Amino acid sequence: MELVLPTARRVPAWDRAADMAEDGLRRRLAELSAWEGAWSAAWLCAVCPQITGVSGAGIMLMSGDVPRGSVGTSDEVSGLIEELQYTLGEGPCVDAYQQDRVVAEPDLADPVTRRWVAFTPPVLRALFGFPLRIGTVRLGALNLYRDRPGPLSGQQHADALALASMAARWVLEAQAAASSGAVPSQLETDADFRFVVHNAAGMISVQQAISVTDALIRLRAYAFSHDRLLSEVAQDVVDRKLRLE
Repeated sequence: MELVLPTARRVPAWDRAADMAEDGLRRRLAELSAWEGAWSAAWLCAVCPQITGVSGAGIMLMSGDVPRGSVGTSDEVSGLIEELQYTLGEGPCVDAYQQDRVVAEPDLADPVTRRWVAFTPPVLRALFGFPLRIGTVRLGALNLYRDRPGPLSGQQHADALALASMAARWVLEAQAAASSGAVPSQLETDADFRFVVHNAAGMISVQQAISVTDALIRLRAYAFSHDRLLSEVAQDVVDRKLRLE
């Protein structure tokens, strides 16, 4: 994988945040270039907390307005965050992707704006979502969490933007190297694309003569109303232990 450093440029004072992000990207690319052969979703997620000083990280891919699954998490808490976002269809990664901007909630116990009705993971005190994008191409989002409240510093914010940009480049290059319609092996290794959910949605679509999108909505509604994870409900549908009416 060839790493191409962005060309330095001058920016006006009002764009210092973008300048810091660009400088951070160049610095982190330089630091991590020696580890290029070891890059994977799990490795990138493990590096994110070390660099940004947060408690954990996860990378979620999305398509359209639908979460497609997690390609990597740094720990069990990050895994739960990704699972809840996938089940509920809301959270920092979903907002960061859909709104194409950084989403920060520095104090979940006392939020300025209550963004998410159902998404209330235990233990967490702060959440941050950074969109994965290359130009106008949006791929998903990087999720960072912290077990204490407080905003990211300017440098932490710039480092997170740099890491999100690196993750986006890695995902795009991995997909470009794969055959048409195939999931790249680099992404599949540490990923959880919840194929069982897609299988269940397909079954419900046929059973009830509705679209797959509507079937997924019904799956999510059932999981939420019964306080269960979406993947668990989907597995019951596929195993024919549950039939949604």
